[in-house]
Amino acid sequence: MLKQTIAELLAEAIARAQQAGRLPDISLPEIIMERPQKPEHGDYASSISLKLARAAGQNPLNIAREIAGQIQTAPEIESVTVAPPGFINFTLKNSWLAGQVDAILESGDSYGNIELGQGKKIQIEFVSVNPTGPLHVGHGRGAVLGSTLANVMASAGYNVQKEYYINDAGNQIDAFRRSLYARYQQYLGNDIEMPEDGYVGEYLVDTAKEIAAEHGDNLKGMTEAVLIEEVGRIGLEKMLGQIRADLEMIGVTFDVWYSETNLFTGIYHKVIDILKKAGYLAEKEGATWFVSTSLGEDKDNVVVRTDGMPTYFGSDIAYHYNKFIERGFERVIDIWGADHAGHVSRMKAAVEALGIDRERLTVIISQMVTLRRGGEIVKLSKRSGDIVTLRELVDEVGTDACRFFFLARTADSQMDFDLELAKKQSTDNPVYYVQYAHARIASILRLAEDRGIKDTEGDVSFLKDEAELTLIRKMLLLPEIIETIALTLEPHHLTYYAQELATAFHAFYKNCRVVTDDKAMTGARLKLVRAARLVLGRTLKLMGMTAPDKM
Repeated sequence: MLKQTIAELLAEAIARAQQAGRLPDISLPEIIMERPQKPEHGDYASSISLKLARAAGQNPLNIAREIAGQIQTAPEIESVTVAPPGFINFTLKNSWLAGQVDAILESGDSYGNIELGQGKKIQIEFVSVNPTGPLHVGHGRGAVLGSTLANVMASAGYNVQKEYYINDAGNQIDAFRRSLYARYQQYLGNDIEMPEDGYVGEYLVDTAKEIAAEHGDNLKGMTEAVLIEEVGRIGLEKMLGQIRADLEMIGVTFDVWYSETNLFTGIYHKVIDILKKAGYLAEKEGATWFVSTSLGEDKDNVVVRTDGMPTYFGSDIAYHYNKFIERGFERVIDIWGADHAGHVSRMKAAVEALGIDRERLTVIISQMVTLRRGGEIVKLSKRSGDIVTLRELVDEVGTDACRFFFLARTADSQMDFDLELAKKQSTDNPVYYVQYAHARIASILRLAEDRGIKDTEGDVSFLKDEAELTLIRKMLLLPEIIETIALTLEPHHLTYYAQELATAFHAFYKNCRVVTDDKAMTGARLKLVRAARLVLGRTLKLMGMTAPDKM
């Protein structure tokens, strides 16, 4: 990337200044290249002089001047300037910028890809909702965050596996089976009460009816225990099928659907033995506890209940052993809901107890979503009187709006989702604004095609207008955006970048007519338009959105 090239120029200049005795021979901190907020300050800036000032015992402005004087010329750089209190600013050559249009077009769909990950094997586990009911809007936010992050990490050179952990064991699944059995019997006209810890959603009534219609004859004559198990099994399959369908509806798929029951074929007991031998388990109050306090936690945590059944924490420890040790992921990223925030620290402690560097596990907490219709908060579903399901949201505003709005803020911040804004067909709606830019690009290319104009001979050296160069500068940011997201795990940067890129294109469109009688300029600008289409389309694809040719 260009900013790395400039950072290397700076490092070489500092080394020359030290060799010439203009700077003391001190260790060099990491050189960070930044984007100045004001265009007049150039395209890139470094504050390395400020970092060196104390150790060098010199004024940072003087250090900046010494370094700038040692920077060798480069084909990309027009000028290097120094500004108080010690910034070194770089301005790119207009001719080099124009030439990047051809470079973008040559890269094609791989434009923006970087090799940060160098093929490292990472897993991103997200959604992982208990298959006891339909997905709601909060689950949708985690799904979009996870799938977008996976897209970006793959573009950053990582070997990414997306995984859904199916919690199909434990008390909640048992309660689901008994609840569905009760609804099944009620549908058949039998007087049976719902269990006290049961699920009462209307969806269970519908599921019971489906099971009776599809499998009724096969279920006759079964004992109660067998019938509960079989109805529950069929119900879980249906719930998982609905979850898969709802996720696919918003463009989310998984490489692996991992069943919790797999852990109890040997992995779980193996992990318990490992922890016991390492001295991290203790028996007290009839249960088995993970001694989290020995690893800096405030309290210990139960891993095996008094009835001998594992807790969710116990299962999670075995699951992460499977991820890191048995499947060999170098890094694991879990995206959990806000109700799991308190689980993060103890999970990291458990990973450490297994001999795994806790920094290899990253947990992202996806905060709550508040739906609003104008100024009014929407809490309940029109269909069921319960929570608003993800499917209802998509039916109302569409997949693209769901994905963009869910991505628009950092995962750790609560968000308001304005249903009315998401449906607006105007530039007030950021989704419409960005996609309209792509449609406008497509219309220009259609016009050129209708007139038989081709840009293959276009000479990009004609691109000198400030609006043209601003658009190119914005397009060149995509690799840096991918790097930023891969390092911070914050995919919301894509939504801001998409809007900025769309703004740059709209400004170009307003100031620079593309198809004219000037064949040379038309060819050059058509190349720029095609490159803009590629970069904007790539950005939308990374977000899992469509890039429409018409609006």
